Amino acid sequence: MTTAATGTPHDAIRMALFSSRIESIARKMQNTLFRTARSGILNTAHDFSCCILTADCRLLGSAESLPIHTLIGPDLMCEAVKRHHPVLRRGDCFLHNSPYEGNSHAADHCLIVPVMDDDEVLRFFVLAKAHQADCGNARPSTYLADVVDVYEEGALIFSATRIQSDFKDNEDIIRMCRARIRVPEQWWGDYLAALGSVRIGERGLLELGREVGFAALDDYAEAWFDYSERKMVEAIRRLPSGKATVRTAHDPFPGLPNGIPIKVEVEVDAEAGRITVDLRDNPDCQPSGLNLTEGTSVSGAMVGIYNGIMDHSVPANAGSFRRLDIKVRENCCVGIPRHPHSCSVATTNLADRVTNPVQRAIAEIARGFGMAETGPIMPPGIAVISGRDPRHGDEPFVNQLHLAISGGAGTPTSDGFLSIIHAGNAGLSRIDCVEVDELHHPIIVTTRRLVPDTEGAGEHRGALAIHGEYGPIEGCNLRVLYTMDGSINAAAGAVGGLSGAPSRAFRRNRDGSLTELPACHGLTLAPGERVVSHSAAGGGYGSPLDRDPELVLRDVAEGWVSAERASTVYGVVLTGEASADRLAIDLAATDQRRADLRTGS
Repeated sequence: MTTAATGTPHDAIRMALFSSRIESIARKMQNTLFRTARSGILNTAHDFSCCILTADCRLLGSAESLPIHTLIGPDLMCEAVKRHHPVLRRGDCFLHNSPYEGNSHAADHCLIVPVMDDDEVLRFFVLAKAHQADCGNARPSTYLADVVDVYEEGALIFSATRIQSDFKDNEDIIRMCRARIRVPEQWWGDYLAALGSVRIGERGLLELGREVGFAALDDYAEAWFDYSERKMVEAIRRLPSGKATVRTAHDPFPGLPNGIPIKVEVEVDAEAGRITVDLRDNPDCQPSGLNLTEGTSVSGAMVGIYNGIMDHSVPANAGSFRRLDIKVRENCCVGIPRHPHSCSVATTNLADRVTNPVQRAIAEIARGFGMAETGPIMPPGIAVISGRDPRHGDEPFVNQLHLAISGGAGTPTSDGFLSIIHAGNAGLSRIDCVEVDELHHPIIVTTRRLVPDTEGAGEHRGALAIHGEYGPIEGCNLRVLYTMDGSINAAAGAVGGLSGAPSRAFRRNRDGSLTELPACHGLTLAPGERVVSHSAAGGGYGSPLDRDPELVLRDVAEGWVSAERASTVYGVVLTGEASADRLAIDLAATDQRRADLRTGS
């Protein structure tokens, strides 16, 4: 079988070996960052990405990185490095987090190293993007949606700033970060972890280049891109040609009483092997931190495409990108932002409002492809918490929790991924361990459980909502900031699937009573008080009446779906008791029930 660029088995084997070597270098970068970072958002939640790019700024490899971080943004950021620093030298390292030059949001600090060979010729770039626990914002959160511009946001922003020369730190930049960031020692540890990551990547690529020759690696890169493009063409040609327009909306927020309506137009041209997504017919940048960057606008649409084509053998790199045309415009809230509009929340809320309609549009064009919508993000179960820890000399702490968040979408072949967190990270970030969160922070987690009957019903159902509840230990107050979407506009189903349950937030008072909280909020909890989070559930794919009755039986037995919902929504009639492990399907009654539901009788 001959599948390589020149059509010989030898080329195919060579390309596979080189691809494995490149991916192994990216994995070494990731392992270095994960094992040495200090903040929980990195060493527990895994909210970081590492990638390798060619000298002309094309994404080559990224191992298990978050798609919203790595699909397009790194290309733009490395181009910014070359634009601002036309002369690059070995030993350089650049700190870049500007949302106006390709980055995701200011909280994602990126370290970029140009990989120079022994003759000082640029061969590659390596990049490590790490979400910071604190980035100098006006309030202790890396997500500020209720700000009118970047000045009110307050983040430190670095535009391709040289933080190392000749492998030595620029102490001016280090002092600036230490002075402005609320947890300077934590930031310093995370900086060192990211620095170790990119230097490991640099060393690995130099060793590989010396072993096989940089010319051979250049040839490999072009062959790998061509192969990836062909794989994308094959995937697109499995779809029928067609167009679909899907509308969604972000919930109302402070300063945005009507929310933000989003329109996504998707066209599949199977014969040409191209998919086009047009985001231009959307509102201008808003007086809010919800605006997307160019990197997150384009990457958000791409995530929906890669989800929708249902072919995980297509490499996500600059080669397969050639077959995708994402149309964006300047000064659009889902396009290219203009300074000084804030993009503080650019990786999550509106980005998911791009990804989800794209994958739902593909489902409308091609039944058996696409996905329903993943649950909207950022309830208190994934809030940024801060305060002072009485267990450690009243030291300040800031960190984002990934404690109670769900929302995976139903697909043509599977139920929703329970711990996906949100569409943009594709399940590659991780849910926190309760005990680790309690060890690292002065909090008590009293509840984390699935919420029955919240799934988006379908032939393949969405993931259930998660109920999470936590508060401070004795002797401290806890500041909680979150930017929750989906309390009004829940995750929609696809091709007959139903919507998932909306998100909700409450304060549990000392007397046990609940007070409902707004969608975008900051609250301070005293000992004895807790915040309650219900994450948004995922949408379902296909009609619930087509779901395998055995799967419905399993969900009822697990306590995820009630027997009443099984009958009224899925049309499955059960006998016996779940508590006695004697549930059974009444097949004749189920057939009649489903027939009645289909006819509306």
